[in-house]
Amino acid sequence: MKTRKLGNSGLEVSAMGLGCMRMSFGDRPTDRQEMIDFLHKAVERGVTFFDTAEVYGPFTNEELVGEALEPFKGQVVIATKFGWKHGPEKEGPHPRFGMDSRPEQIKRVADASLKRLRVECIDLFYQHRPDPNVPMEDVAGAVKDLIQAGKVRHFGLSEANAEQIRRAHAVQPVTALQSEYSIWWRAVEPEILPTLEELGIGLVPYSPLGRGYLTGKIDESTTFAENDIRSRNPRFTPEAIKANRVVVKLLERIGAEKSATPAQIALAWLLAKKPWIVPIPGSRRLERLDENNGAVNIELTSSDISEIENAMSQINVVGDRY
Repeated sequence: MKTRKLGNSGLEVSAMGLGCMRMSFGDRPTDRQEMIDFLHKAVERGVTFFDTAEVYGPFTNEELVGEALEPFKGQVVIATKFGWKHGPEKEGPHPRFGMDSRPEQIKRVADASLKRLRVECIDLFYQHRPDPNVPMEDVAGAVKDLIQAGKVRHFGLSEANAEQIRRAHAVQPVTALQSEYSIWWRAVEPEILPTLEELGIGLVPYSPLGRGYLTGKIDESTTFAENDIRSRNPRFTPEAIKANRVVVKLLERIGAEKSATPAQIALAWLLAKKPWIVPIPGSRRLERLDENNGAVNIELTSSDISEIENAMSQINVVGDRY
């Protein structure tokens, strides 16, 4: 597996990371030991960058990742997140309780995550979403304290805008921004990508395969479980799935020229955009993991990129992302 550095931070990770959320959160239950074995196989294949959060579960995803990756301490990079209010003890943190990035909450979450992840230091600690009630300077200051205390190595943000990134970065250098970015969701391009490049910050795209749509495996007859986010997503109505099929056909056409799948072309496109971009597609099946990792070895030329982007500029993607 090739590696990449997230901006100017020196944090080196596998060129393809792994989003772990759905291993214990979401649309279908998974067997814990099966997921631990899967994570071990991911490490064997060279994946060194794993993404989790306290809110996934809540708590159970961090516990799973911590148990699975404990034998590989020092060999892997684990990213987790803070930023949600905590409800009743049995509920834990959840978006429905609202945001909470007060410094005292950030520090409390860090201590709890360290235990669940079975590590002495959190490699990358993201603010899960900007908190309108807490200045970015205070958030960055709290993480700076944690870094100085040896509990956190790198500071990250998620879904922050350019101004928020600059304000946080002025207090504590930001290593990575995690935001949705894919061939059919490119809102980060006008302002955020230039800001990251200027400041030397890496980008970690989540949902790089459009929540599975860009794999080409979803059609109008696909049904989603009630607890699957796609069951309520405007891009996954039968009408939108049919209308957006033109995007998949484009990826299939480019893929045929490169002996690659649509998913591999979608991921290779992201990798070709900037050398400091590291996608984190989620996966729970070995064949899908291998397919995604294969994108690292696909070279898209500047003319390939132009062809894809020119074609996409003629396509009207139907439905908002949430």
